[in-house]
Amino acid sequence: MPSLDVRGITVDFPFTPYPCQKDYMSKVIECLQNKVNGVLESPTGTGKTLCLLCATLGWREYFKDSISARKIAEKMGGAELFPDRPLSSWGTAATDGDVPAYYTDIPKIIYASRTHSQLTQVISELRNTSYRPKVCVLGSREQLCINQEVVKQESNHIKVHMCRAKVSSRSCVFYNNVDEKSTDKDIMNSILDVEDLVKTGKKQRVCPYYLSRSLKQHADLIFMPYNYLLDPKSRRAHNIELKGAVIIFDEAHNVEKMCEESTSFDLTPYDLTSAIDAVDKLLREQATDIGKGESLEDFNVDSLNSGLKLDITTIAKIKQILMDLEIAINSYEMPPNNQGITKPGSFIYELFQKAHVNFDTKTAIVEAMEQITGHLAGRPGIFLNTSGLQKVADIIQLVFALEPAEGSMLSNKRNNMQQFKVHIHPDTSNFKKKQSTDVWASSSMKKQGNVLSYWCFSPGFSMQELLRQEVRCIILTSGTLSPLSSFTCEMQIPFPVCLENPHVIQQDQIFVSIVDKGPDGVQLSTAFDKRFVPENMASLGNTVVNLCRVVPHGLLVFFPSYPVLDKTLEFWRASGHADRIENMKPMFVEPKGKGTFTEIIDGFYDKVKDPKSNGGSFFAVCRGKASEGLDFADTYGRGVVITGLPFPPKMDPRVVLKMQYLDEMCRSKTSGVKYLSGQEWYRQQASRAVNQAIGRVIRHKEDYGAIFLCDHRFKYTDARAQLPSWVRPYLRTYDNFGTVVRDAAQFFRVAQKLRPVPQKTLKDSELVGESVPGAGQSGCQGGSCASSSKSAWQSSYSLKAKVLDSHVPSLKRRKLEDCGRDGTAGLCIQYEMDMSSSKKKPLSLLDALDNSEPRQECDHLVGEERASRLSTLSLQHDKRMDDECRGGKRKIRVVQDRKPAESSAAGKGKAFMLELKKNLSQDSFTKIMHALQVYKASDHLDDLVAKAAELLIQDPNTHSLFRGLYQFIRPHHKKQFDEKCQQLTGQGCGYKPEHSLSREEREMLTQQTAKVETSEKGTIKQLDSSKQLNQGGAHLGTHNLCGVDSSTNDQKPQELQKSGKGRQLTSTLLSDIKKAIGAEKTNQLFIALQTYKKTNNYEQMVATVVGLLTERDQDIVLLKRLSVFIPPHHSQQFSEMLTALTGSVSETSQDSEGVSTNAVPVSQRTAEKSQTKISSFFS
Repeated sequence: MPSLDVRGITVDFPFTPYPCQKDYMSKVIECLQNKVNGVLESPTGTGKTLCLLCATLGWREYFKDSISARKIAEKMGGAELFPDRPLSSWGTAATDGDVPAYYTDIPKIIYASRTHSQLTQVISELRNTSYRPKVCVLGSREQLCINQEVVKQESNHIKVHMCRAKVSSRSCVFYNNVDEKSTDKDIMNSILDVEDLVKTGKKQRVCPYYLSRSLKQHADLIFMPYNYLLDPKSRRAHNIELKGAVIIFDEAHNVEKMCEESTSFDLTPYDLTSAIDAVDKLLREQATDIGKGESLEDFNVDSLNSGLKLDITTIAKIKQILMDLEIAINSYEMPPNNQGITKPGSFIYELFQKAHVNFDTKTAIVEAMEQITGHLAGRPGIFLNTSGLQKVADIIQLVFALEPAEGSMLSNKRNNMQQFKVHIHPDTSNFKKKQSTDVWASSSMKKQGNVLSYWCFSPGFSMQELLRQEVRCIILTSGTLSPLSSFTCEMQIPFPVCLENPHVIQQDQIFVSIVDKGPDGVQLSTAFDKRFVPENMASLGNTVVNLCRVVPHGLLVFFPSYPVLDKTLEFWRASGHADRIENMKPMFVEPKGKGTFTEIIDGFYDKVKDPKSNGGSFFAVCRGKASEGLDFADTYGRGVVITGLPFPPKMDPRVVLKMQYLDEMCRSKTSGVKYLSGQEWYRQQASRAVNQAIGRVIRHKEDYGAIFLCDHRFKYTDARAQLPSWVRPYLRTYDNFGTVVRDAAQFFRVAQKLRPVPQKTLKDSELVGESVPGAGQSGCQGGSCASSSKSAWQSSYSLKAKVLDSHVPSLKRRKLEDCGRDGTAGLCIQYEMDMSSSKKKPLSLLDALDNSEPRQECDHLVGEERASRLSTLSLQHDKRMDDECRGGKRKIRVVQDRKPAESSAAGKGKAFMLELKKNLSQDSFTKIMHALQVYKASDHLDDLVAKAAELLIQDPNTHSLFRGLYQFIRPHHKKQFDEKCQQLTGQGCGYKPEHSLSREEREMLTQQTAKVETSEKGTIKQLDSSKQLNQGGAHLGTHNLCGVDSSTNDQKPQELQKSGKGRQLTSTLLSDIKKAIGAEKTNQLFIALQTYKKTNNYEQMVATVVGLLTERDQDIVLLKRLSVFIPPHHSQQFSEMLTALTGSVSETSQDSEGVSTNAVPVSQRTAEKSQTKISSFFS
C-alpha cells in the first residue's frame, strides 16, 4: 500500500489518492493535531470513509510512536540515537507539545454513524486498510442477545429487565462465559461487525452484548450508532468514557435532528394510563398478600418475592405521583383552536413539582419505577404493558439529568431552559381510555387527555454537553452538509476547520436540469396552494412519463411528503398516468412503515437487474428511508427526479415554535454566538432534504446519472445557492421541455458509450443492514436456480406477495410452479404486459440503433424480442450491445395527455355547453348564453367578461369554465381575454400568437393542407410512414429518405420546381404531420418554420418543432423528414440534434438524377421533392 505524508504524518492508503482525498485527510489530521472541531463535506463516491479511517488511525499510530520515542529519549539520558535527528524533537508534532504523554493518554477513537448497517460498511472498509486496531462495536440487546428466552419477548424494555435479572442471578449461560472469552486473543484481535459478533457469540457460547462491552475497555476504535453518544441515558447505560476521545460523526446530516430528539419527549395520556394500570396491578396484588398476613409490621415483601424490595407504601406513592402528574397535565384548558398552550422550558420543573418530583426526590422515584418495571417484566404468565411506566422513568431522568451546582440552580436553569419549550395540546390519537372503577382514579381519566411535549430547539445543547465531557475534538462529516454555514450555526460550537470537497466525477457523468414546465406548458410546482391542482398533477405525470422514456434502468422519484405522494399517485392511477409509467418502468412505492420496505426495495433491485426489461421506477419521499441510507449505484439509480421543495409543515406546532425560538435568539444577539433566523432555518431544512435525495445518483467515480429538479422554484437564486457545491457547476435551466428531453437523451447516449455498465451483484450491505433474500444470487436466472434455494423460498412467497400489492402495483402473484426466478422480486411475482401486438418494437428508448442492417439478419431473434416484452426490467450492458449489433432506432417521445379530439370546432363548442349546463344553475346558464349573444352582436368583450366573471369567478371549481369561453372569443380579442383569465383565475387560456390571425391569414396557412385528399391516394404507397417507423426494412437504409446534400441546394432548383414532384412530397409530408399531431399543432409547426425563415432563430424553431414531433415514437420520422426545411448553414447542427434524439446518423442524400432509379428509387424521388421544397420555402 502506498504511504503518503500528510501534515508530517505517515498515512498508509490502499491506492494513490485523488487530490480531494488528500485535502480531506489533511483537514482530518489538522483537527486531531490542533484539538479543534471540524465539519467536512465530501460527496458520496469520493472515498470519504476510507480517508477518515486511514487519516485517524495513521495519526493515532504516530501519537503512540511519539510517546515511545520520548520514553527512549528519557532513557538515553541525552545521548543521541540518530545524529541527524535529535530525540528531543520526537513526538512534539503528534502529542501535545511539552505536556508529558503516557500510553494511557493515547486517545480512543469513537466512530459514530446513524445505523448499524452504515457501521457495517465502515468496518468492511477498515478491513481493506493495512491498519489493525483493536475494535469493538456497541449495539443493543435487541440486536446482540442470543438467549432465546429473552429474544422471544416483544418489548425491548422487557428484554432489558429480563436480561438484568438473569445476569444478577447468573442464570444466563452465555453471560457466564464473558469473563473468560473477553481475553481470547482471536476475539480481541478480530475486526467484527454486529453480525460477526452474533455469529461468534453463538459459536463460542458467549453473550455478544456483554462481550462487546468488555472489549470496549481495551479497544482503540469503538463503533456505535450516534444516538448512543447523544442520548445521556444511553451514554450512561453503555458507560461510554469521553474524556480525551476523538469523536467522529459520519453521515452527520442527521445529527442536528438527533441532537434535538435525544433531549425531547412527548408524554401521551396513553403512556400515563398504562403506567398507572401497571402500578395499580402490583398494588392490588401486594394488598391481597398483606391481607393474608398477621400485620403490616411483620410483613416483608422479600419473603414473597426476592426480586422486589419495595414496601406497599412506596408503591402507593408511585401511583399517587403518576396520578398527580396526569391531573396537572390535564388541568390546563385548551384554547378553542385546539392549538395548545406553550410555556417556557423552565415550566417543566413547576409541572413535575406538582407531582412531588424534583432534584431531591427524582433518584428514589426512578429507582422505584425501575424496580416495579423489572419485577412485572420478569413474571411469567399474562403480558402486562409496562412501557408507559418505563417511559415516565426515562422522562424524569431526562428532565433532571443536569443537576445544577449548589447556589446556582436558578441561574443555570434559566440558561439551559432557553433552548426548551413546554407545549401542552389535546390528544388527537384514536386511543380510548379504559374506564376504570378504581376509587383512586382521577376524574380527568373520564375525558380526553392532553399531551405533554418537552422540545429542545437547539442541537448545540447536546454538542456543548459533549464538549463538557472534555473530548479532544469532534469531527462531523457527510456527503450532504450544504449549506455549511447554516449547519455550523445550528451546532452552536466552534468549527475552525471546514471543507467542501468537489466530486471526483467528470462533466460527462452528470446532467442537472431545472424543469419548470411540463410537456404541456403547465408550470410545475408542489407549493401548498398548487400541489393538488389537477392540471399540476397531470403535468407532473406527463413529465415523469417522458423522463421514464429517456432515463435508462432505474429512475428514482422523490416527493416532498407522504400526503403529496399518496394524493398524486391516486390521481395518476385515475388519469392513466400510472399505467403509462407501468408500461415502461414498473412502479415501486416506499411504504410508511419498516415492515415491507426490504421486500419492496428488493423487488425494485431485481427488476433493474433483469436483463429483459427497461428498468423500474421507485417513488419515495425526501427524508424517508430511501433518501437516506440506501445505495442506488450504477443502474439502480440513473436518474433522480425531485418533484418539489420539501419544506417542513409550517403549521406544525414544533416547526412554529422552532422558528419563533430562532427569531428570539437573533433578536437577543448573544455575544459571539450566531443564529439562523426562523425563515433561514425553514428554507435550509428543505434544501438539505433535497441535497440528500440528490446524493443517491452518483455513488462512485465511474457512476453517472441525471438530476431533474421539477419545480419552478428551483430557478430562484437562493434555492440554487443551497444546492451542493459539486452540483452547482453543472446546473442548466430550461424553458422548453422538448429541449430537456433532447439534451438528456444525448447525455445518456454519450455516457453509455463511454462508461459500460459494470457487472455487479447486489450486496446485502446495500439493504440497510437487513438480509436480502436472493440478493447474492445474481447468477441465478431463468430456470437455472438451484432447487434447494428455490424450495427454501417457496414457503414465504405467497406471504410476501400479499404485503407487496399496495406498494408495488407492477407486481402480480402467479402460481408458484410458474416462478423461474429467485429473489424476493421474483417471489413468483411477475410483471404482466399486454402482448396483443406482435410487431417488433424497440427494446428501449436509448438502447436501439439505426435500422440500417438488412431485416433478414435479425429474423431469428424475433422469439427473443417477444420474450423481452414479458418484463420491464432494465437492459444490462451486454444485452444492449446485442441489440446494437442487430440494429434499431432510438425513439423518444414527449407525451402529453391526449384527449379525444372533437371532430370539429362545433363539436367542441357543443361539449363545452353541456359541461356549462351541468355545472351551473339554469338561471346562471341562461345569463351566460345571453352574454355570448350580446357579444356576438356588439363585439364588446368587456361586457362579456364582466358578466361571466360575476357568475364563474367566485367558485374556484368553475374557473375552468370561465377559461373555456376562450373558444367563443373572436381572434382580435383572444390575447386580451387570455390576459383577463390570467388576472382573474391565475391561469391563462394557452394563448399563442397564431390564435389572433385573421381568417385570410389562416387560409394562407391551410391552403396547402387542402390538397391533401387528392394527393394522398397517389402517394401513400410510395411513402408509408408506419412502415418507415416500425418495420425498419431495407427501404429505410442509410440513404436518409428526406435528407438533401447541401451542395445541391442551388444547382437545379428551378428545374426541380418545374417537375412538379416537390408538390407531391409537400402534400405527403403535410398529410402525415396533420394525421400525427392534428391540424392545430400542424399550424403551430408551420408558423414556427415561417418565423424561422424570417428571423433565422434556429434554437427557437428547434424547441417548438421537437416539442411537437417527439410526443409519440412514431412521430420521430416526421422530424427527420422536416430536414428539407433546414438551410445549409444549419443542416449540420440539425443533423447532430437528430442523431442525439434518435440514435441514428442523419445523412443528407444527394440529388440522384444521374443515378440509376433501380438502385434506390425511394430515396432518389424523395431527394428531388425535398430540393423543390427547400427552394420554394427559402426563395
